[in-house]
Amino acid sequence: MAECLSELSAYLTNFSRQQAVFFVGIAAPDARVTISPKGMDSLRVLELTEMAWLNVTGSGNKTAARMVQPGDGSVGAGRPLPSARQAFVLDINLIQTSCGLAVPLLDFCAERDELNTWAAAKSAEGLHTYPQEKNSLSIDDFSTGLPQPPQLDWACAWTGDSRAVLDILAGAA
Repeated sequence: MAECLSELSAYLTNFSRQQAVFFVGIAAPDARVTISPKGMDSLRVLELTEMAWLNVTGSGNKTAARMVQPGDGSVGAGRPLPSARQAFVLDINLIQTSCGLAVPLLDFCAERDELNTWAAAKSAEGLHTYPQEKNSLSIDDFSTGLPQPPQLDWACAWTGDSRAVLDILAGAA
């Protein structure tokens, strides 16, 4: 059944690499709990006690707002991502597995490409200003760590092939 581990095992490392979907769960003081589905091949194991997650643009940035605040966070287990906006390196201090016996078996059909299509159609300036205008504060008015308008000197660190950056962080390149 369930186990508590202080680092990723070889099995869990391989398992995480095979997942098309993972979830980020965040609990910050005086804030709502956030559980957000993620995908787009945006999670990498760096070490047995460290992972990197590439956060992409979306309708909000509540998860990032929780990541930059003190609290507890958890993560459950290619090509350029023009929609990338932030990267988080996560130190692992506890892994708790679950038996998963009540979780249904699901088949992966395909990646959704709407976000990358939207981002690819934006101009460089549009990709630069969108996170400032839409993602610098969460729905609860918490900072997400992104600059707030009108700071026009902000530059996205994730330009070009963002997945290659994750692979470099993971030592795979």
